[in-house]
Amino acid sequence: MKNEIIERFISYAVIDTQSNDANENCPSTPGQLTLANQLVQELQAIGMSEVTIDDNGYVMATLPSNTDKEVPTIGFLAHLDTATDFTGTNVKPRVIDSYDGRDIVLNEVVPVILTTRDFPEISQYQGHTLITTDGTTLLGADNKAGIAEIMTAMAYLIQHPEIRHGRVRVAFTPDEEIGRGPHRFDVAAFDARYAYTVDGGPLGELEYESFNAAAATIICKGTNVHPGTAKGKMVNSAKIAMELQSRLPQQEAPEYTEGYEGFYHLLSINGNTELTQLHYIIRDFDSAAFEARKENLTGIVNELRKQYGEGSISLTLKDQYYNMRTKIEPVFQIVEIARQAMLDLEIEPIIKPIRGGTDGSQLSYMGLPTPNIFTGGENYHSKYEYISVDNMVKAVQVITSIVSLFEQQAE
Repeated sequence: MKNEIIERFISYAVIDTQSNDANENCPSTPGQLTLANQLVQELQAIGMSEVTIDDNGYVMATLPSNTDKEVPTIGFLAHLDTATDFTGTNVKPRVIDSYDGRDIVLNEVVPVILTTRDFPEISQYQGHTLITTDGTTLLGADNKAGIAEIMTAMAYLIQHPEIRHGRVRVAFTPDEEIGRGPHRFDVAAFDARYAYTVDGGPLGELEYESFNAAAATIICKGTNVHPGTAKGKMVNSAKIAMELQSRLPQQEAPEYTEGYEGFYHLLSINGNTELTQLHYIIRDFDSAAFEARKENLTGIVNELRKQYGEGSISLTLKDQYYNMRTKIEPVFQIVEIARQAMLDLEIEPIIKPIRGGTDGSQLSYMGLPTPNIFTGGENYHSKYEYISVDNMVKAVQVITSIVSLFEQQAE
C-alpha cells in the first residue's frame, strides 16, 4: 500500500493547483481542472460508480453498498487546490526511506535545511518513509494527501468485498484554500447523511470545532502633495493604515495565540501616500467574541473617519463561515465512530479545534455534518512541508474502519 500511496500522491503533487482569490471563476485556476479530470479517470479505473464532474470541477463518485443492512450513506471529501501562501509551481517531491532522525537538506543550492532544532517534532518520524519538498515550493500534501488516501481506501474496499459497508460517496472540491470550496457544492446531488473531510495534519487529529470567520478589506484614502509644500495639505493614507493596525490588540494575532484563542490577522498591506489597502481575517471560536471582534474593528474605522474625514477610510466586512460544532454536536456519534476507528487501530485520537479553514465548516451549515480527520503531514503551506507515508497508510486504514463501523452499528 505504501508504494501505491506514494505513486498516487506524487502524480497529484506535480500538478500546479494553487488557487487564486483574484479570479472569480470556479475553479479559480486551470490546474485544478487538470487534476479533477485525472481523478475522474482513476475513479473509473478502480471501479467506482456514478463518477461525475461538473463545469466547476467538482468530482463525485460512489462506492455501492455491499450489505443488506440499512446503513446511512457517508462521504469523504478532499480539496484539489493548494495554498496561496507559497509557490506550488514545479513541485519536485523527494522520498526519504527510513528517515534517520537527522536534519534534512532539502536544497543544497539555496540552501534550505529542515532542522531538528527548528522543527523538533520531526524526530518522532525516525524510521518512517517521508515525502518532502525540494526546498523551493510547498509540497501540496494539504490536501493532495487526503485525495490519495481516499482514493487508496476506495480501491482497497473494492478489492476486499469481505469488508461490509454501506453506500459511500467521495468528492474532490476546488478552491478550499480561498474559502470557496463548498460555494457551488451540490449537497443534494452528493446525497450523503454525514461526511468527513480528510484534511487534517499529524496522526490522530480529529476535529469537529472550527473558527467563526470573517474577512475584512479596508481602504485608506489620502491626499498626496509634493513633500516640500505639503504642510497642512498632505494626508498620508499609509499612516492612517498604520494607525488602524496600532489600535488593534497587538497580542491578539496568530503569532501570539493558540487553542481556543481568537485573533485579528493582517494578511497584506499595500499602498502609498494616496491610497493604501489592508486585508484582514478575523477568527474566534466563541460566537459572542466573534461579533465583538467585528464590532471593535468597525468602531476603530469609524473613529478614524471622524479624525481624517468621512471619505478617508472604508470597510468591507464579510462573514466566511461559522463554528461547525453547533451542527455536529446533535449527531456526535459520527465523531465517536471516527474516534473508535482510531482506537481500534491503536492510534491515539487528538481531539482539538481546527485553527484554520475547512470545507466542513460550511458544509455542516449546508446540511451535511462534516468533521475532519488527519492526513499525516506537517508544516503545511511552506517549503518545510513533509508527510509520513506510514501515517498516510494509517489514514487509509481509518477511512476503511469508519466505513466498516457504520455498517456494524447499523440494524
